[in-house]
Amino acid sequence: MRNYYKYLLILPGVLFLTIFMLVPIGMTIISTFFPNEAAADTSNYASLFRDSYFLEILWTTLRVSILTTIICMVIGFPTAYFIARMSAKMKALLLILTIFPLLTSPVVRSFSWMVIIGRNGLVNEALMGIGIIQEPLEILYTPTAVIIGLVHLFLPLTIITLVGVMESIESDLLTAAASLGASRFGVFTKVVLPLCVPGLVIGGILVFVGSFTAYTTPALLGGQQRVLSTLLYQNANTLNDWHMASILAAIMIVVTLIVITCMNLLANKLNPRR
Repeated sequence: MRNYYKYLLILPGVLFLTIFMLVPIGMTIISTFFPNEAAADTSNYASLFRDSYFLEILWTTLRVSILTTIICMVIGFPTAYFIARMSAKMKALLLILTIFPLLTSPVVRSFSWMVIIGRNGLVNEALMGIGIIQEPLEILYTPTAVIIGLVHLFLPLTIITLVGVMESIESDLLTAAASLGASRFGVFTKVVLPLCVPGLVIGGILVFVGSFTAYTTPALLGGQQRVLSTLLYQNANTLNDWHMASILAAIMIVVTLIVITCMNLLANKLNPRR
């Protein structure tokens, strides 16, 4: 009976997610196979995956998302470890500074990066001023610019996620490993890293999914460089082709689910007790 009441507590949340998320997603995916309420048709998917233009956009989106995730993990892991080992007051201050960029609109941040990495931006002016380059670098309106903006956007989420996991690692555990003869590298690889796998997985999923589906940053910093989200927007609002927009949305959903499943399987293999 007690378990019955426990399930009743989660019923409102389950109903909300089912009605406002699962049902619309399911209807969107199903509608892509029945464009004219006729028999199921998969020719649009087949023709799309034979289109070199679409495949290039899909590869660009995946590449940008994967590189953004890797960079966020590489920068965020040591930063989170440093913050987690600070005193309570210093940790609170550093976390406030980490969260502060999240309070700024992605539009404002994207325009700020346009000023910094533009052809006449601060980066090019500084490099040309000290003689490293003779002509401005073409950074803006490239996948590199999109990656820079997305890293700035999602790095705080990575750090916050990893700090929460690292705080649960007892310092006595690290001391015990060192006293048993493990080197600093051994303590990191055998103790710290395995215990941080859940945080790495959650942070990686948040960054990848956010990067894969982001629109504002790629639209402003990518210019004519298309990703799936900007292509979807173009089909829906410019070309008024809602059926193709639904197909693109379905592909994004499926790719996201595949990546999440693969990351969870990898996490279970690296940390079976997770």
